[in-house]
Amino acid sequence: MKSQKAKIVLVIFLVLCVAIILWAFTFGKKKDSAPKGKGRGAGSTEFSVITQVVREETLHGFISANGEIESQNSVSVFPDTSGKVISTEVMLGSTVRRGQVIAYIDPSRPGERYNSSPVYAPISGSIITVPVKNGTTVSTASAITQIGDISNLQITAYIPERYVSFLQTGLKAQVSVEAYPGVLFDATVTRVSPVVDSISRTKQIILHFDSRDSRINAGMFAKLILFTKDYSGAVTMPAQSLVTYNDKFFAYVVKGDSTVERREVTLGENVGGIVQIISGLKEGERVVIQGQTSLSDGAKIKDISSEASR
Repeated sequence: MKSQKAKIVLVIFLVLCVAIILWAFTFGKKKDSAPKGKGRGAGSTEFSVITQVVREETLHGFISANGEIESQNSVSVFPDTSGKVISTEVMLGSTVRRGQVIAYIDPSRPGERYNSSPVYAPISGSIITVPVKNGTTVSTASAITQIGDISNLQITAYIPERYVSFLQTGLKAQVSVEAYPGVLFDATVTRVSPVVDSISRTKQIILHFDSRDSRINAGMFAKLILFTKDYSGAVTMPAQSLVTYNDKFFAYVVKGDSTVERREVTLGENVGGIVQIISGLKEGERVVIQGQTSLSDGAKIKDISSEASR
């Protein structure tokens, strides 16, 4: 009898425990589902962003390359006979005329005597390498010096094979040199090699400066931007301002109520980080260009760009 009463008490106790647990769970769930005040879910959070009005503009495709500035016409000067240099008539930088004597060679051997042999300049120009010193023994294969026409300079550059389809004479370029930071010199492609070098996989091009400038010297290292093709007919925006979902591209378009619309766009050419938007945007619309990674469709924004505050 006592054991039966004990069982009844135990059952009642277990039922009460279960009831208490269910009540606690239900109450806690209701509490968690209650509004927690203002927040992103309530649509009241403002995200600070920078925006930009998209415009239709022409993108100028280009190739970056390095080159060497050199004289258009330069030759090495060789003697007609072997011997010892007994007199050098020029120095580095000297201006010479074609046919002018630049050195004398003594071709005699011990016990023999010959008249000195003159070395003539084969072209007019300037001495662009230091002539050999007096007393130097030379052969017919030894260069005495080098003469170049430094009044007419050119740039020799090598363009990777993947850009060969763009190369043609008449292309414009902007050239910069380390000696004058920020200064750009205009040049034009005048010659394009008919072959691709099988070792370097590059094609040689020759450019001439559009105007002479005394600041440019032969032997300088040049950096050049070679303009290849223009792309027009579409609005543009920074490529890094786009977001991707499922391999599709989207821009955040600012609406009149300071919210944004996530809109799918179709891309065109990308030049230097600026991309064409073929469809999805119209000229004059404002898009988010910084801060877009924190946004979602319909998010409220605060435009902190200087353009919007004017």
